[in-house]
Amino acid sequence: QVHLEESGGGLVQAGGSQRLSCAAPERTFSSYSVGWFRQAPGSGRELIAALSWTGTSTYYADSVKGRFTISRDNAQNTVYLQMNNLKPEDTAVYYCAADRSYPTAVAGNARYWGSGTQVTVSS
Repeated sequence: QVHLEESGGGLVQAGGSQRLSCAAPERTFSSYSVGWFRQAPGSGRELIAALSWTGTSTYYADSVKGRFTISRDNAQNTVYLQMNNLKPEDTAVYYCAADRSYPTAVAGNARYWGSGTQVTVSS
């Protein structure tokens, strides 16, 4: 079991950058694959990036490819989402999710979820 907490959200101007963090106190977090999802008002939840626990598999949605980077620091028990060149359409609540299975995490069926952090991009 892992307990996830996102941080790093807030208000940023278009073209700016933000780094989100997904941290867990459990040392076992390093053996979980992690996905970052977002949900904008009136929209469904969207997978935007994922990273396998081995670090060998990554996924990026077309909408963020080339702008967002997912990474992890196992020493800090944290997975990051670096977001560059932010656009107003990136405004959403961002969630991290973790599962032992990478396919399960990518499919949006991860067992563990954080409570989300709001990212607002002003034009």
